[in-house]
Amino acid sequence: MDLGNLKPAKGSVHKAGKTVGRGQGSGKGGTATRGHKGAKSRSGYSKKIGFEGGQMPLQRRVPKFGFTNINRKEYRGINLDTLQQLADNGTIAKEVTVEQLVSLRLAHKNDLVKILGRGELKAPLKITAHKFTATAKAAIEAAGGEAISL
Repeated sequence: MDLGNLKPAKGSVHKAGKTVGRGQGSGKGGTATRGHKGAKSRSGYSKKIGFEGGQMPLQRRVPKFGFTNINRKEYRGINLDTLQQLADNGTIAKEVTVEQLVSLRLAHKNDLVKILGRGELKAPLKITAHKFTATAKAAIEAAGGEAISL
């Protein structure tokens, strides 16, 4: 190795980009490789998402339909078989609250909780939730428990 064959490490040197828009003498002046006229030749141009070159975009061609109720309440459903499994594991004892369900990661802290009637419940639990289905309420009371709505 001597001074004649030294070269920088591979990938450490980047070729400078094309210098454009620095006068006619540079060979890349005038339109600065942007062509003539049109949106793309102007400064500040940015293509909108979904732009199709002036053709009516897909999101405007496709018809809108349906109805969204702004007053809809979304509930986090928890089934009886899940509660029975937790009772079998010893995770929950006699009382079940929304806070316990949040700590067990069955619901988030801002969720409304609804107890659903899938499966069967044998443990006599005192369950506090926002809503109960009729079958869930009947099953809880049949098992000797109590269903308390918030």
